[in-house]
Amino acid sequence: MIKWNNMDTLASFQELSKTEKVNLTQVMSGENGAERVKTYSVPMAEGLVFNYAAKQVDDAVLKGLEKLAEEAQLADKFKALYNGEVINTGEKRRVLHHLTRGQLGETVEADGVDKRAFYTGVQQKIAEFAGKVHGGEITNAAGEKFTTVVQIGIGGSDLGPRAIYIALENWARKHHTLKMEARFISNVDPDDAAAVLNSIDVAHSLFVLVSKSGTTLETLTNESFVKDALKNAGLDSSKHMVAVTSETSPLAKSDDYLAAFFMDDYIGGRYSSSSAVGGAVLSLAFGPEVFAQFLEGAAEEDKLSACADMRKNPAMLDALIGVYERNVLNYLCTAVLPYSQALSRFPAHLQQLDMESNGKCVNRFGEPVHYETGPVIFGEPGTNGQHSFYQLLHQGTSIVPLQFIGFKNNQIGTDVVIQDSTSQQKLCANVAAQIIAFACGKSDENRNKNFEGGRPSSIIIGDQLTPRTLGALLSHFENKVMFQGFVWNVNSFDQEGVQLGKVLAKRVLAHETDGALKEFSDLLNI
Repeated sequence: MIKWNNMDTLASFQELSKTEKVNLTQVMSGENGAERVKTYSVPMAEGLVFNYAAKQVDDAVLKGLEKLAEEAQLADKFKALYNGEVINTGEKRRVLHHLTRGQLGETVEADGVDKRAFYTGVQQKIAEFAGKVHGGEITNAAGEKFTTVVQIGIGGSDLGPRAIYIALENWARKHHTLKMEARFISNVDPDDAAAVLNSIDVAHSLFVLVSKSGTTLETLTNESFVKDALKNAGLDSSKHMVAVTSETSPLAKSDDYLAAFFMDDYIGGRYSSSSAVGGAVLSLAFGPEVFAQFLEGAAEEDKLSACADMRKNPAMLDALIGVYERNVLNYLCTAVLPYSQALSRFPAHLQQLDMESNGKCVNRFGEPVHYETGPVIFGEPGTNGQHSFYQLLHQGTSIVPLQFIGFKNNQIGTDVVIQDSTSQQKLCANVAAQIIAFACGKSDENRNKNFEGGRPSSIIIGDQLTPRTLGALLSHFENKVMFQGFVWNVNSFDQEGVQLGKVLAKRVLAHETDGALKEFSDLLNI
């Protein structure tokens, strides 16, 4: 039987807290460090590898983490999740985003429907629609093909699909699978929508409106902005828009859209990239075959996450090391540092995924927790980050754990040899050097040039960023966040903290304010 207990009540956590701290500088030096790099490594799906040699762990800590995984019943809780138990206790919902890419366990029925069949059916409808758009069966009023797709959404309806599109755009160009260019409108700031609309030919653009409820204020505001632009161009907006929404939303049966593709309440926004939320825009941009490859990569990594053995489960291992860093070593932040420009927006997506999921001060029963939960997540691609915030990471007063991502080969294949090495080799040299510099440091009598070292990091290494490897990456981090939520006994699948600001904003717009809220409203000329 599954038990949901706070982390500080678990004997394994109390034992873990007493484990001797690892001197990272010492264990990563010399031949001992070389041996750690060889052994502290776990295969992931699609040829990826999770290497944690430069983390502050040793065999004693790892054994403690294994005990914590067992006592916290991480494997059992994941199994309960993918078999359709109500894991989102705050909203009394199942959590089914894994079913959009595979069937890990039993058939899951909800509302009288086989949910795996429902999700695959939706994706098939998207694939058929995309095929008709690409083949010229669905065109604009002049009978001309659409050349651009624009997603209108916010939060998880924007960050994940946007990050994935940017990550695969160059790959798609190289492999001649870029069917349509994609743009994204998310911010209610009118400059965002205006800038996108000014950069495209609206007559040849297809707009994807994403709102589960059909009532999201920011998204509907931007929809109106787009409809106004289409009207001013003499175009019928209903011939240029599709909706991704729930079957019960006001958008589902509206004549304002060429088609409607459905999602449901069992998939939260930040976990929705593998659903219709990502499927529509990415299938239109790259073709449904490419999106299918992305789903296959995610499904293969999900299978590894279902393994009960922590040392063979990279997401669980990564999660537990993160818990150790947060709750035993007391590190506040984690930096995500992809050494791939294509992943420029991936840290922003992971920021929402992690901080919206586990940024909670009460457990899944609404009771206060008396330990730290989710870390602050930030990041930028290397090597740009090296010339931005790495100074603080190397020599600042706080230790920030690091998660590197690197690839042996670039996506486009174009490179140049300068001073006996290619740009890609220089990129990879930088990430290898940073791992050692952070871990081992460098002594110098000049304190300004002294590096203490002892700064932990992990790295995920792959051959090349492709749809499949990207799917595996996304799955890894989604499942990592889930496992950490299980350990902390928080509900990783609701986001009540987002709601208060929305409620107050509606009051401001209705001029139902007083006190400081009214004064700030007046200052902003509302």
